[in-house]
Amino acid sequence: MHQRQKPSAPEHTSDPAADGGALSMSHNDSRSLLNFSQLVLSAGQIKPSPGLKHSKITYFEVEILDVQSKKQICIVDKVPPASTVLDVKHKFHKACPQWYPSRVGLQLERNGPFLKDSINIQSLAVSSIITLYFTDLGQQVGWTTFFLTEYTGPLLIYLLFYIRLSTIYDQVESRKNFRHPVVHLACFCHCLHYIRHLLETLFVHKFSEGHTPLKNMIKGCAFYWGFTSWIAYYINHPRYTPPSFGHRQVSYAALAFLAGSWISFTVMTQTLPETDMERRHMILFFKSSSLVVGIFAFLMVIQMSLWAQKKHKLYLKRFYPEVRRKAAMIPIIF
Repeated sequence: MHQRQKPSAPEHTSDPAADGGALSMSHNDSRSLLNFSQLVLSAGQIKPSPGLKHSKITYFEVEILDVQSKKQICIVDKVPPASTVLDVKHKFHKACPQWYPSRVGLQLERNGPFLKDSINIQSLAVSSIITLYFTDLGQQVGWTTFFLTEYTGPLLIYLLFYIRLSTIYDQVESRKNFRHPVVHLACFCHCLHYIRHLLETLFVHKFSEGHTPLKNMIKGCAFYWGFTSWIAYYINHPRYTPPSFGHRQVSYAALAFLAGSWISFTVMTQTLPETDMERRHMILFFKSSSLVVGIFAFLMVIQMSLWAQKKHKLYLKRFYPEVRRKAAMIPIIF
């Protein structure tokens, strides 16, 4: 008997080219799948740039609401993307003539800061309609007008007391009493101080904001004009007496006037009362004269210190952000 043999399985022959093609296709599919998965995962992080976001918008519409009532005041239409907040204020003024641009305060949020005039309107937009809140800032004056008015007043007021108007001083007493040289020097220093401020306002300073409320100018003028009248009245009075230490005190204080103006002016114009019997009733009156300039100097140091610190921080932030050095208000001393 012949042993029956099992049929052998057909011999498998591999095609190298086919195998290589299959491996290549499998490898490419894996790589494509990996790239696709990375694209899906990163798709949520892609944000269109603001410039591209509104690139197809030809004009914006700006809806202006009252900040208190939220009622619509008007809609400023056909605002080009390149427009600024100041351009919107001018268009708003055309629609509502009672509010000129410098009086208009616009906010993106009710409790937010006022938008600067130079801000581009496109940077505020999330759609073709922009909503802004309006606040009436009241009557405004330019910063140049503000400082010219504030500094011109003391200059003229002091001169009125210096010439000893008959409506202020007794003319008989004015002609009888000799003026001490420090009176003339004080007038020169006082006038020089304010003339310098006026020239700086016109030719040196550049103001970041265009306007300020009128009430601020009234308060500033009341402060400067009032103290100037008080100071000038005592120093130019016919009964004025020179400083205790005479010429030496006046000379040193006049030189120091170049560094710490009002403190030196206080020392230079120290006023002491006459103590004879017939003028005893004037002693208390004149004792306050040297105190007047001192009070003014003290208040000015406080106010100027606050302004100087604020402006110094803004200056460093803008030009030298890495520097944290403080500036001297009064050299060496403060």
